[in-house]
Amino acid sequence: MKQSLSLLLICLFSSVLFGQSLSPGEKFVQPIYQEMPLGAIQPEGWLKHQLQIMRDGTTGHLDEVYAKIEKSNGWLGGTGDAWEETPYWLDGAVPLAWLLKDANLQKKVKKYIDWTIEHQRPSGYFGGITKYEREKDTTVTVKNMKEAGDDWWPKMVMLKVMKQYYQATGDVRVIDFMKKYFQFQLAALKNAPLGQWTEWATSRGADNVMMAQWLYQITKDESLLDLAALIESQSFNWSEWFGNRDWVIWAATYQNGDRWMHRHGVNVGMAIKSPAINYQRTGDEKYLKALKTGFNDLMTLHGLPMGIFSADEDLHGNDPTQGTELCAIVESMYSLEEIASITGDAYYLDALERMTFNALPSQTTDDYNNKQYFQIANQVQISRGVFNFSLPFDREMNNVLGMRSGYTCCLANMHQGWTKFAQHLWYKNGKNGVAALAFSPNILRTTVGSANTEIEIAENTSYPFDDRIQFDLKMKTPVEFPFEIRIPAWCKEPSVKVNGKKVQVENGAQIIAINRKWSNLDQVVVHFPMEVTTSNWGRNSVAVERGPLVYALKIKERWEKGHEATEGDYFSVFPESEWNFGLTQDAVKNPNEKMRVTEIKPAGNDFVWNLKNSPIEISVPGKQIPGWKAVEGVAFQPVTSREGVYKGKVSDKISQLTLVPIGCTKVRIVAFPVVK
Repeated sequence: MKQSLSLLLICLFSSVLFGQSLSPGEKFVQPIYQEMPLGAIQPEGWLKHQLQIMRDGTTGHLDEVYAKIEKSNGWLGGTGDAWEETPYWLDGAVPLAWLLKDANLQKKVKKYIDWTIEHQRPSGYFGGITKYEREKDTTVTVKNMKEAGDDWWPKMVMLKVMKQYYQATGDVRVIDFMKKYFQFQLAALKNAPLGQWTEWATSRGADNVMMAQWLYQITKDESLLDLAALIESQSFNWSEWFGNRDWVIWAATYQNGDRWMHRHGVNVGMAIKSPAINYQRTGDEKYLKALKTGFNDLMTLHGLPMGIFSADEDLHGNDPTQGTELCAIVESMYSLEEIASITGDAYYLDALERMTFNALPSQTTDDYNNKQYFQIANQVQISRGVFNFSLPFDREMNNVLGMRSGYTCCLANMHQGWTKFAQHLWYKNGKNGVAALAFSPNILRTTVGSANTEIEIAENTSYPFDDRIQFDLKMKTPVEFPFEIRIPAWCKEPSVKVNGKKVQVENGAQIIAINRKWSNLDQVVVHFPMEVTTSNWGRNSVAVERGPLVYALKIKERWEKGHEATEGDYFSVFPESEWNFGLTQDAVKNPNEKMRVTEIKPAGNDFVWNLKNSPIEISVPGKQIPGWKAVEGVAFQPVTSREGVYKGKVSDKISQLTLVPIGCTKVRIVAFPVVK
């Protein structure tokens, strides 16, 4: 062992001394955590029901209810959609099909995968038949790509679809397909660069880099790392922007058409993972520093209480009346899942948890058939109108709940949020053990230890509503492996017990490892006590939190159905109870004394994210602010003093306000003024 270490040090010293640089493969950093095969995690409880709702709604049937995908689909050889929306949909529908082990949905999505593989051009190019190919009766090659090919961007999404299909099935055709395509791309990018057709490809090149580096981990072909570096060189330099801080300040200041792609919220959500991906390829820790700086700046200047940044469509500051595009949420979630895998940093998992349980649920209807293009933090009315968004739209449809309201990219892309979250509840660690890094009810079936022993771990919980998580292990023979568990940053007094015996654990954001020989029917019980706390947000507003959930004022809802000629049916939602309250200063300072938690009912197998099913309520003292009124449906934040207290007229009467998880609301106040 000492001889090997000495030899390694001599080689490294010699490389420095004689100017020899490490090869791309030697620089490459293996991820701290590896993804589980798709299907190894079986969602249970409320999470399984959420996925079943999606299967029965648009995720399972978008090709039947949305004409753009249904008619003459380009990803099946037709003249219809051959751009991003079909791959977007498949990027959520494929994991859903295997998470639920749904044979019908598997068959449905597989026909797109089969067609794409079977119609890959001899050159390696793939995708819908291009206009040039049809008119010239030829195929795309390296030489004619500039004239004959189509945008690089939608292929990046389809590559993610292929990866998931491979993880579910092990179909070797996928590896051969990707090898051919990446060889083609390495040659073709020199004459038809990433931005040849659109800025979408240059702003989202990290997705392409990520896929080339994923294939490298399987094939060890270093030309894939050369390709990844080439793509990065032709892409927007997000890593540099995140690290130098100017971009996020500039984005907070300007909202004109100049370089708006750098402020586009979905681009930013996708790009969050770019520094981590560059770190993986280079081993240069400057990228990890840039990531931490950029993400912190982003959430400080543009962050909203529900854990996402404003993105309507541009970054737009931290005012609680700004909106966020649904695509930005699901793409940011996926970026954080990838960052967690590469870096093993619990900080990003805490961010993922907050975003998932608070920002995601309220932006779709119970049946998962309608969505908001933009949601607002303090949203006292959902209606047609022109709001303080980057995109007002002439038809004024970007705030309502509709299948085709706003841009339909979100109708196609919203399906990856819950599915990929479920897929990333567990990871494999470097010693062939398991890591529970996000929490929800599920059953994991995998192999562990030096002999790849089969085990099953049932995660019994109703988290995030429950503070107790019980892991029940089953195996035929005892096996030694490390079992890792994330401790959330918000938890002050975590408790971990193995078969009733306490494991020493510190509080704060971290991932602990329990190394032992495990036996059949072993049990790990984790307790994360949830205290009520408050946090400060834009315009001196205050949010109420408990554990991973952020709470909002419970407002009675009145739904109205409407129809717009171009964008179809939609729903507006109006408040049917008073909403203009501030929280008392005493309650904000002493939440555990002044706020009362009531557990209404467990979040069981039939749970739906709505007011009717809210499992928990928090009673909070507040006072009405008579002058706080909606202006054209928007509750602009009252002005406060530097001390964070509203100085205008306030009711003398103290009202006991009922707060529920923000994910259960459609109309709400979540960022409250503070009153005396």
